[in-house]
Amino acid sequence: SSKDALIHQMNQNLLNTVRDKADLADSELGKYADSIRDFSSYIHGLYQNPERYVQREVLPPDAANAGVFSMQRYLASADVSLEDTLQEQSLLGNLEQVWAPVLSGSGDMITTIYVGTESGFLLSYDDRADLGVSPDSDESYFDYFDSSWYTSAKEAGSVLFTDTYADSYGRGLMISCAAPFRDADDSFAGVVCMDILIGDLTDYVIDVELGEGAYAFLVNGSGDVIASPNMGAGESGFENILDEGSAVHAAAKAILSGETGVMRTDGVYYACAPVSSANWKLCVHIPASLVLAPVKSMERNIVAAIIAFMVILMLIILCVILVARRFSRKLTAPLIALGQDVQTISSGDLDYRAEIRSNDEIGDLAVSFNNMAASLKEYIENLTAVTAEKERIGAELDVATHIQKSMLPCIFPAFPDRKEFDVYATMNPAKEVGGDFYDFFMVDETHLAVVMADVSGKGVPAALFMVIGKTLIKDHTQPGLSLGDVFSDVNNMLCDSNSEGLFITAFEGVLDLATGKFRYVNAGHEPPYICKQGEQFEAYKIRPGFVLAGMEDLRYKEGSVQLAVGDKIFLYTDGVTEATDAQNQLYGGARLHRVLNDNRSASPEMLLRAVKADVDRFVGDAPQFDDITMLCMEYRG
Repeated sequence: SSKDALIHQMNQNLLNTVRDKADLADSELGKYADSIRDFSSYIHGLYQNPERYVQREVLPPDAANAGVFSMQRYLASADVSLEDTLQEQSLLGNLEQVWAPVLSGSGDMITTIYVGTESGFLLSYDDRADLGVSPDSDESYFDYFDSSWYTSAKEAGSVLFTDTYADSYGRGLMISCAAPFRDADDSFAGVVCMDILIGDLTDYVIDVELGEGAYAFLVNGSGDVIASPNMGAGESGFENILDEGSAVHAAAKAILSGETGVMRTDGVYYACAPVSSANWKLCVHIPASLVLAPVKSMERNIVAAIIAFMVILMLIILCVILVARRFSRKLTAPLIALGQDVQTISSGDLDYRAEIRSNDEIGDLAVSFNNMAASLKEYIENLTAVTAEKERIGAELDVATHIQKSMLPCIFPAFPDRKEFDVYATMNPAKEVGGDFYDFFMVDETHLAVVMADVSGKGVPAALFMVIGKTLIKDHTQPGLSLGDVFSDVNNMLCDSNSEGLFITAFEGVLDLATGKFRYVNAGHEPPYICKQGEQFEAYKIRPGFVLAGMEDLRYKEGSVQLAVGDKIFLYTDGVTEATDAQNQLYGGARLHRVLNDNRSASPEMLLRAVKADVDRFVGDAPQFDDITMLCMEYRG
């Protein structure tokens, strides 16, 4: 692990070195990129506001001016009209006052700054008088449209550096930085470019001191070595690392991949990092022996340390054995005896007690085991009693569940001899017994009553209050009596016997089987869904009254709606819309509305089954928190 850590640290040091050098090169090249970007912006400003600038005449190169930096013009070909471009040339002549200080301030790094336009002329700030000279004309010509600096910048639409190349005047290795510029209409108008000598920069970048046999080198995107103290040149003037004769051929593909990292091939480590501005790769070549020398020294030191440690450890172990044997008999005898006592207790004899043989920690442990045995015996006795009581309560709740179910109409079809209607209802309690209830019964030969209610709370108290509420509502529903008066009387009676502070939300309706008139009263319950024949289920907007058993002497009002043959009424409790899945999302009224309409042509029984199946799919494995009760009635005339 130490060896791996040391190699990792040395690799990281190499990587930091090559990254720092690559960042330095990027930083230096970035200065030129910033300048060329400023030139592009300046030219765009010239096109946008030509009236702000003085027209500056630019002349063709003159042999008399050789060696003197000046702004010179070249036409792309004899087909370009000088007269048509003269005004644009004079406008761009203002670049001389911008370029001159930049070029003079760069030392010998920048050799030329020039701009080529789509109009067909090139302006160059340089000291040459031999480029593009035509013996047959006073003008000088230079066709730059196919030059890589022009075509690449035009296609890229942003600042870029060209591949490195050798200066034709023998001044060294160069690179060009180019950027497109736009005219007043924001259309492409040309490319501005500068030629940069990079010899000093590359020499500084590859100047690293890492030991004998180690050196750094720069390669361009084509694999040409553009700077190296130890690598020669090929036929093109550059050694290419992809050539089989190259010293770094084995690592060439990994180097040119552009990834930052450290690799090892043929006993040599290579640390590489990209110089992204110019598509260069900076690499450090270092022999593996140089990297691993500290590792080998560390290995020797570790081996010596381990030997010394082992000798000391053996002496310590010998001393410990001698001392341990002396005290083992004294210490283990009571422990063995206590272990036998504990084994007897653990076998189930909780009346057995361990013998206390000493006043030390072992004696305290024996006391603890005796106390534990007594506590376990008491706990088991209590657990047996609690379990028996729980089983008794469970059996009683089982009976209560059956009693509650038997109190609700549960035989279907409920009125097989009546053809005027079809009714179906279900209740699924959240606990053994629930607080929801439904009911339907014949008030007389021509009137059918339906009830849907929900008692606050759950469990046995809610179930008992449900029995009282159901009984009172059914008993008070009489022929000819207003449903508002029924709920008013039931409310007062529930308030008199409501010591637990429970309340009931309830909806009752009475259907006249002869006329289809449906009278109803609502005490704080969810409004029903009504489906007219040939239409869809819609929530019937009614103003609910206050809940039952909430306040004495309340007056409830009766409403009515006319049903036609084939109309359906769907009643439910909030356990349907508030059913919750594992992510605590509610089933909601929108889903209920959708499933009702998807099954609106089904019978009441099949409709309720479809709603329950959809709720179950939504809830999944999440526990049920509230009773789910539903009733559907269809009027058949």
